[in-house]
Amino acid sequence: MRILLLLLTLAFISCNETDVPKPKGYYRINLPAKNYREYNSVICPFRFDYPVYANIMSDSMFFNEPAENPCWLNLDFESLNARIHLSYKNINENNQFSKLVEDAHKMTFKHTMKAQYIDESLIKNKQGVAGMLFEVGGDAASNIQFFLTDSNLHFIRGALYFHTIPNEDSLMPVIKFVKEDMMKMIESFEWSN
Repeated sequence: MRILLLLLTLAFISCNETDVPKPKGYYRINLPAKNYREYNSVICPFRFDYPVYANIMSDSMFFNEPAENPCWLNLDFESLNARIHLSYKNINENNQFSKLVEDAHKMTFKHTMKAQYIDESLIKNKQGVAGMLFEVGGDAASNIQFFLTDSNLHFIRGALYFHTIPNEDSLMPVIKFVKEDMMKMIESFEWSN
């Protein structure tokens, strides 16, 4: 009888604990295997390698207006809910080199309200294509941006965006993964004329 009374007392005491909710978790992200193919168009004056799990589409509209150039492209990473916007411009009297570089900096530094930091790195690949890479830390809308140029005829700007509310903590594995793809694009990028 004493044992039964002791067990009932222990059971009653143990039921008075309050439940503690589990912390929020994030979904597991299955990242695809790295594999690349070449983008080479007769219309656009450049070529580069891009991942097979991304789809390239012409960006035909810009804020409900026709795109300025047929070589404005989107690299869609549907499984990662991400997109790299590529904007190509010819350097000429209407698009002066210094203005294009200034615009690329302005577009990046618009993220300073949400950014914890912005790191700038000069880049130059084996084909002689040069430019700048911007890494934006924090909950900014675009964590990685770049521009590439020959500083004479061609200028292209790229920016990574996600189709979700920016949360660097949850997006970091995907940001790092897509950054590797962007670096492959930059390393293989070359002007065709």
